[in-house]
Amino acid sequence: MTLSSLLLFVAFFVGVFFQLKKCEEQQLPEDKLLVVTIATRETDGFKRFLRSAKYFNYTVKVLGQGHKWKSDSYMATPGGGQKVRLLKTALEELKIQDKIILFIDSYDVLFASGPKELLKKFHQAGHKVVFSSESLIWPDRHLEDKHPHVTEGNRFLDSGGFIGYLPNIKEMVAEWKGEDSDSDQVFFTKIYIDSTKRKSINITLDARCRLFQNLHGALDEVVLKFEDERVRARNLLYDTFPVIIHGNGPTKLQINYLGNYIPNTWTFETGCTACHEELRPLKALKENDYPLVLIGIFIQQPTPFVTVFFERLLKLQYPKNRLKLFIYNQEAYHMHHVSSFLQDYGSLYRDFRFIESEENMDTAASRNLAFDTCRKDKDCDYFFSVDIEVVIMNKNTLNILIEQNLSIVAPMVTRAGRLWSNFWGALSVDGYYARSEDYVDIVQGRRVGVWNVPYVSSVYLVKASLLRTELTDYKLFNSHNFDPDMAYCHTIRDKGIFMHLTNMHSFGHILSTENYQTTHLHNDLWQIFENPQDWRDRYIHENYTHIIKDKLIETPCPDVYWFPVFSDIACNHLVEEMEYFGKWSGGRNVDPRIQGGYENVPTVDIHMNQINFEKEWHKFLLEYIAPITEKMYPGYYTKAQFDLAFVVRYKPDEQPSLKPHHDASTFTINIALNQLGLDYQGGGCRFLRYDCSIQAPRKGWALLHPGRLTHYHEGLPTTTGIRYIAVSFVDP
Repeated sequence: MTLSSLLLFVAFFVGVFFQLKKCEEQQLPEDKLLVVTIATRETDGFKRFLRSAKYFNYTVKVLGQGHKWKSDSYMATPGGGQKVRLLKTALEELKIQDKIILFIDSYDVLFASGPKELLKKFHQAGHKVVFSSESLIWPDRHLEDKHPHVTEGNRFLDSGGFIGYLPNIKEMVAEWKGEDSDSDQVFFTKIYIDSTKRKSINITLDARCRLFQNLHGALDEVVLKFEDERVRARNLLYDTFPVIIHGNGPTKLQINYLGNYIPNTWTFETGCTACHEELRPLKALKENDYPLVLIGIFIQQPTPFVTVFFERLLKLQYPKNRLKLFIYNQEAYHMHHVSSFLQDYGSLYRDFRFIESEENMDTAASRNLAFDTCRKDKDCDYFFSVDIEVVIMNKNTLNILIEQNLSIVAPMVTRAGRLWSNFWGALSVDGYYARSEDYVDIVQGRRVGVWNVPYVSSVYLVKASLLRTELTDYKLFNSHNFDPDMAYCHTIRDKGIFMHLTNMHSFGHILSTENYQTTHLHNDLWQIFENPQDWRDRYIHENYTHIIKDKLIETPCPDVYWFPVFSDIACNHLVEEMEYFGKWSGGRNVDPRIQGGYENVPTVDIHMNQINFEKEWHKFLLEYIAPITEKMYPGYYTKAQFDLAFVVRYKPDEQPSLKPHHDASTFTINIALNQLGLDYQGGGCRFLRYDCSIQAPRKGWALLHPGRLTHYHEGLPTTTGIRYIAVSFVDP
């Protein structure tokens, strides 16, 4: 290379460097930018828009506040002329001519980045006015052929967002002479397709979505991009990161989904950044100053553990004088559960109303009435809707929801062991369930926050002010096409009201009601398969989980182990179930219930299979007895098989005791079902080989001992009262 060529080469790069430096120095100043939007009402979407603007320090001027919107909705008719009129008037009042105006919608718009990036991209566009673009033409398809072609990107203008210099935008809107109900989209489109006006005003489209991303017609192109504590929307088709996201047309659910993350609302590094904003703290309030809540309880089918539901309702950490109850019961089987609760505890609450099954009111009508009861009660601040199958484990649930200070908010509850929950992350085209990309992560707690979702059910809190303003229609739950919950959520979505779900805390779960039978006295005993967690909470001794850790297993006799397994309620229910069945054996040797028809050492008893409880009893032995057996007898593993499992009744005038015998088992389980001293006197078990007796059996505690060869034993006499034990001969 010659010296002259080298000098030319250096000069070229120096020129390029200074040109780039000059462009950098020409970065438009951020204080020249003014965001202008229209909002006649302060909707949830508008609040979200302002939050995103505040996050990036945009200066926003809001037009139309307090005005009546002249078109039915942004989607029902073209409309929008009112926006142009308000903009035209506002721009006439601006005197600083070098302002840059960003005019955008607000109810369905988010900022994904700040003014610096926006102005840089606007400057790079090389035009005085830049409109957002889309791939679909609306509302006048006849104008399609008149649009100029673009080399790459979207061809059609969208009036939901544009940016430009004040004089140029003034020139553009000066032509507006239409009515408020006329289409702003058609107005701006006709200016754009007029080549003379387009050149005069110097208009172009953001065809590759560098500034604006309209979602309508582009849902498959847009994904979330998580990187370095930031969340952006990325257009895969053009590999761009738009600054402004617009959920135009029928894409409101999609903008709501993106708004759960943008702008940095939730990231993998920080979690939820907006979940503690604008809270309504309750702790400093005196009890009488707490918001008044009407709790609506809905019983629509036979449901397990209804008594437990009311026990947990009583334990809610909320002043009961600030709670009213509305209970709707469609199921006659639960009448005594509700009546008993109200008789015992109804007076603790400020007021209650009970709608019985005989009143011939369906699900939709009951919910409409409950909502209207709160709506018409001037003292009602919130309505808390709870279906009876919801298990509220968190005593602070109501406080947590109120403190979120949201229009509608639901605590996340799921069905144990399944992905079934009380919310939907997305909707199908016909308005039914669809799984969002983040649904599983939210349900399984890998993403924790407060989420804008399209559907909630089973349990949620509603502000009463919303019922008196936006949700004034009495028949919110009625629809020819949807069930009551879907009809309600459809109405909510149509009105632009956000439904939120929080999984910031563990709240509880939802019971399975699918196979619940009501043919027994205590039907919850049969729920060990369908609702194992609730069965355990109800029927297993509170200290069972501490048996090994806290060394609660006692050894009253050699190779005999004694430990807590049943709760008092389990013991009571099992005894009452057997007495309700009532077909006690006579304690005779001849017994057609057993193989061979003869019992050497008979007892007065009822077998588990006589009440169709053998499968449930085997599950109990496998889950709660087998682990203890394998711990105490190392090297022995059991599948807890049995031929005989039964409840024995000892009475002084019937069968007070049992003669010495071996059991037909590898090991035996003997559970005391009632209380010595309170229910009976005497009783117990004596192991003859060791001359060792257990004479003070504890209610709910199990004796575990070998059945054959070494542990020859007898039942000691019951002298007064009635003694009950549950016996299982395991691995015969």
